[in-house]
Amino acid sequence: MLDVYLVRTESSFTASSMVQRISDHYGAILEVEWEENCCVHQIERLVPVYHKTDVLDLQILLRDKFGKWASNGSCVDEIWKNFKEIVSECIERFDPHKILRKNPDPEYYNKRLKIKVRKAYNRRELGEHHLQESKRLSKQLLAAKKGTREFF
Repeated sequence: MLDVYLVRTESSFTASSMVQRISDHYGAILEVEWEENCCVHQIERLVPVYHKTDVLDLQILLRDKFGKWASNGSCVDEIWKNFKEIVSECIERFDPHKILRKNPDPEYYNKRLKIKVRKAYNRRELGEHHLQESKRLSKQLLAAKKGTREFF
């Protein structure tokens, strides 16, 4: 019997050995150096909120800058550089920004179910039906969380 073992990075595999018969075949023991955390950490970052752009002032600036952009530059690279500078200036001046914070949930967490639970929780005081739905979804979220944590 041939078993294939997949290791994320080949260099983390250090050694292997065979164990005497387990039922009708030998067992394999692999020694692997695990990293403490193999997940990419999210960082806080500043992102533009495009749907709240000050469109009127943006249009005025673009009209003023169009002459500079269209006539300035002898090659495509210069024209592209000028265009990027104008767009960057527009984003900085007319688009509000917000900070995207690190998500505290682990990567195995069911985000859609979490959103449903939050919505149901906010409606729980509207009636008994909403309260029962909130409790049902909360139990479902806890069960899913436990199952996915064990699987992860």
